[in-house]
Amino acid sequence: MPTTTIEPLLQDALATLRRAGVEYADARWERRRQESLIVQNGAVHHVAAAVSEGCALRARVQGAWGYAASSRLTGPGLKTSAAHAVAMAKACARLHAEPVPFPAQPPQRGSYRTPLEVDPFTVPLQKKLDYLLWANQVLREQEAIKTATTALEFHRTEKLFLSTEGSLIRQEITESGCSMEALAALDGEIQRRSYPMGNGACVAQAGYEYVKALDLVGHAPRVRREAIALLRAKDCPAEVTTVILMPDQLALQLHESCGHPVELDRVLGQELSFAGGSFLDPAKRGRFRYGSRQVSITADAACPRGVGTFGYDDEGVPAQTTPIVREGLFVGYLSSRESAARVGLSSSGAMRADGWNAMPLVRMTNVNLEPGTATLRDLIAGTRRGVLLATNRSWSIDDRRLNFQFGTEIGWEIRHGKLGAVLKNPIYTGITPAFWGSCRGVAGPGEWVLHGVPNCAKGEPVQIMHTGHGAAPALFTRVQIGRARR
Repeated sequence: MPTTTIEPLLQDALATLRRAGVEYADARWERRRQESLIVQNGAVHHVAAAVSEGCALRARVQGAWGYAASSRLTGPGLKTSAAHAVAMAKACARLHAEPVPFPAQPPQRGSYRTPLEVDPFTVPLQKKLDYLLWANQVLREQEAIKTATTALEFHRTEKLFLSTEGSLIRQEITESGCSMEALAALDGEIQRRSYPMGNGACVAQAGYEYVKALDLVGHAPRVRREAIALLRAKDCPAEVTTVILMPDQLALQLHESCGHPVELDRVLGQELSFAGGSFLDPAKRGRFRYGSRQVSITADAACPRGVGTFGYDDEGVPAQTTPIVREGLFVGYLSSRESAARVGLSSSGAMRADGWNAMPLVRMTNVNLEPGTATLRDLIAGTRRGVLLATNRSWSIDDRRLNFQFGTEIGWEIRHGKLGAVLKNPIYTGITPAFWGSCRGVAGPGEWVLHGVPNCAKGEPVQIMHTGHGAAPALFTRVQIGRARR
């Protein structure tokens, strides 16, 4: 259904909500198109395409929220949803001890569309499969590779947002991504190497040109070679040493130990039942030493190609660039209109929903470690003894985002300023502010890479969101690697 057809229906639904006496209401229509392709061991393993379309209505009555969503995009269908939203808001209002503030904002009128060169949905299916089959063939050219997997995924979300404040916003967001994974096995040992990052596809807000630029075929020989090398590699030692993290690993480090703890709904205790809270309580803002002076972190909803990029969030707040950490000092949160008002701030524009049938939550945008002035070569050359770690394999972090353990797919010894032997099964542990406080160098803009994480879970029922994380290689001192001796 085109937006020119759905807009009058949403206006009618908002008129129904106004007549019901709501303080505020918004209507959000979405149509989401998705495509995923997987090739495994030289054969097409999975091809899927889906389209989903519907509308969500939020209504506020006496300081309480009601919500309803439906795929019945008709006048009667949306009026029924409006009645459900009002009934829910009135029921919730009876349970509220006191209303939560929800500051008004000026009406927003605008649009946003992903800049792209090649629309991925116009590329023939056979061309996409041929590309995956080619990369897959190169990936499994040696017998030690027992499982070779190559994959593509594409997403397009069209949105129309209206509110009783007078906002009217249109957006169209397109994302493209790919992944490659090789599993090598020998004498009972199994090792994995992935590209461009571990644990799923790396996605960007771009067209098919992004997939081609990542060059799965060109990287397949290296991925294959490293997977096989890990079979005979030394185990990661257990020691306290210097660690250099590559951008694909820093993406997960930023996500878990920086992005989630600055989501203000976690700070205020609204996420405790499912995914935990945060150690960054409001009294720490502007006072707490989060990291060393080398560490500056920004939540940037306008970052080119970031999957946390948009024109407006799902409350109609314009996209913003929000300082989170400045030269090691904690200074800001990701927030909504309501959560920000509770601590005397303005919304950072971070409310996003996983589709038309979900209530928006405070979600990460693109949480980026700002580049420094060094180079990776400088960081390695200045390290007498340490390890270089790349590509996340596993992670664990406590419910306040303090104590963590990460495993990576591969590591390399550093001895007297030079890379040495490959290390298998690396892990490192730390406590968030102590770890970031040990950062002694970050590479510069020329080595800064933006990764897209397509599988961030939050909320109950769970919502899956795409978030972006940019970083350059960074050096940390006195980090526990391996399993600490007791």
